[in-house]
Amino acid sequence: MVTTQTPTTLPPRSTIAKEYTWNAESVFISPAHWAQAADDVIAAIPQVQQFKGRLAESADTLANYLAAAEQLTRKTGKVFVYASMSSAADTGDQEATAMAGQARGLYGRVMAAIAFGRPEMLAIGRETLEKWMDEEPRLASYRQYVDNLFRTAQHVRSAEVEEVLGMVSDPFATVQTTYTQLTNADLKFAPAVADVTDEDGVEHEVTQGTLGRYLSSSDRGLRRSAWENYMDGHLAFKNTLASSLLTSVKQDVFRARVRGYPTCLEASLFENNIPVEVFHNLINTFKRNIPTWHKYWRVKRQAMKLDSIHTYDVWAPISADTEPHVPYAQAVEWIAQGMEPLGSDYVNAMRKGCLEDRWVDVYPNQGKRQGAFSSGVHDTHPFIMMSYNDTLGAMSTLAHELGHSMHSYYSRKTQPAMYSGYSLFVAEVASNFNQAMTRARLMQTQTDPNFQIALIQEAMGNFHRYFFIMPLLAQFELEVHTRAEQGKGITAGDLNGLMADLFAEGYGEEMTLDRERDGITWATFGHLYSNYYVYQYATGISAAHALSEKILAGDADAAKRYVEFLSLGSSAYPLQALAHAGVDMTSPEAVETTFAVFARYVDRLEELTQ
Repeated sequence: MVTTQTPTTLPPRSTIAKEYTWNAESVFISPAHWAQAADDVIAAIPQVQQFKGRLAESADTLANYLAAAEQLTRKTGKVFVYASMSSAADTGDQEATAMAGQARGLYGRVMAAIAFGRPEMLAIGRETLEKWMDEEPRLASYRQYVDNLFRTAQHVRSAEVEEVLGMVSDPFATVQTTYTQLTNADLKFAPAVADVTDEDGVEHEVTQGTLGRYLSSSDRGLRRSAWENYMDGHLAFKNTLASSLLTSVKQDVFRARVRGYPTCLEASLFENNIPVEVFHNLINTFKRNIPTWHKYWRVKRQAMKLDSIHTYDVWAPISADTEPHVPYAQAVEWIAQGMEPLGSDYVNAMRKGCLEDRWVDVYPNQGKRQGAFSSGVHDTHPFIMMSYNDTLGAMSTLAHELGHSMHSYYSRKTQPAMYSGYSLFVAEVASNFNQAMTRARLMQTQTDPNFQIALIQEAMGNFHRYFFIMPLLAQFELEVHTRAEQGKGITAGDLNGLMADLFAEGYGEEMTLDRERDGITWATFGHLYSNYYVYQYATGISAAHALSEKILAGDADAAKRYVEFLSLGSSAYPLQALAHAGVDMTSPEAVETTFAVFARYVDRLEELTQ
């Protein structure tokens, strides 16, 4: 007899206790207030448009325009955050989905409305702008903005073309929305059935929110069944998913060519003033160190006493006795202890955000978007969307997203609105730094061998995602974009074959490859819809460990420099900000340092399990 297991069936959104949901009312009291704010944004667009063609009149006119544009974009940001967070919390909520669509359309309208600004400021000329910044106090803070404007001047098009590029942002975003709706709301997976613990054939509902729990189960049959059914669900739509991704890639090619970049890679990296050598250093250093991954696969296989190890074993505990139960409040406390070297201001703000101000939408529910992310804008709290499940892995995810949120907290606290954001390149440093510090503290204070094994397993899961999967996806992304730039046809079979080949190299002889299911891995990562996003996870974890190693070694000034780095926002270029913190990302050294940390964990795991 086959029955459905109700404990793993996700609860509806309406049953989640308020204290574990994000603080939506701190942004807008109700959807009605959100709707009014959206109308206010539309009404304010003409107030900005009245400056079109007039920015060269005087410093006063330019200052008035920049103030009006900033006010408009800040209002739009709040509207966007409220709608996108509401939709992510429950993708089946049709009202929230409609709000998110409206917000994206509104964002596109606003970007189009202010698109004339950059071309007109370039036409004014750098010499005049620098003179105005000396004379007009309201312009003085724009020096970094102006420097970056003229750095990128060769890729800024005419006002008409910039307006068109702003207008297409909404229809272009639809392809990622389609992917999100397909994989989170419409795509259904066959239920998993365990071999050992469920002798009566109990079925386990496989969803984006429950998959991680099953993959970290000690029941190998459940892991295998859940992973195979999850990958098979994507394989059933491989042609649709391939068409969706390739449309996004062609959009990247379109934007790069319109702006005059030779490749999509250069277009992506130039935006943040990152030389392409940083990308290639990562890939080349990763390839040199692949044998360290092969050693880990061997150590894990031997520790689990398996003849062969498969992808569905990657997240499995070495034994059922080594997986600690970590409630949400305990996770917050452990993360706070790990971040103590950064000072009480950091720790107290983070703890209050988690336990009082409801920064975090904590638990899974029906329709909740897969994965985890940090959101918010200058005029809101930082917010985190995740599906916490009382494991060390969930604690690590929370630490990761809190790294983003505390980065936002400090940059918004310190910088004016125009610099309170930051690039993805530095964002992934802050997130991985929190994980590295928390993990190091627990390794020091939790001496029980079983706990240490579980903690190392959590570390390996994190390294696997950011220091194995992401470099593989970066290579995948480079090859797919290169083929698209060359006008070559690409099929779902090509994508699957490329992905499988990359896994074969990364797994070596120690892991058993399932070419078809491992090959569809690309379809499970929405990150690929953001041009060259994924490599920044790997550079981020590298810079994070390079910096955390300094603090853990007792460098008294390193913690102070790190908090200063968080406070810089986008007032400095990413590589400059990281250099201030104490790491040079133009060199492979940080990547090598992180492989050394990884190897240290592998060696310790081998000691504990032998």
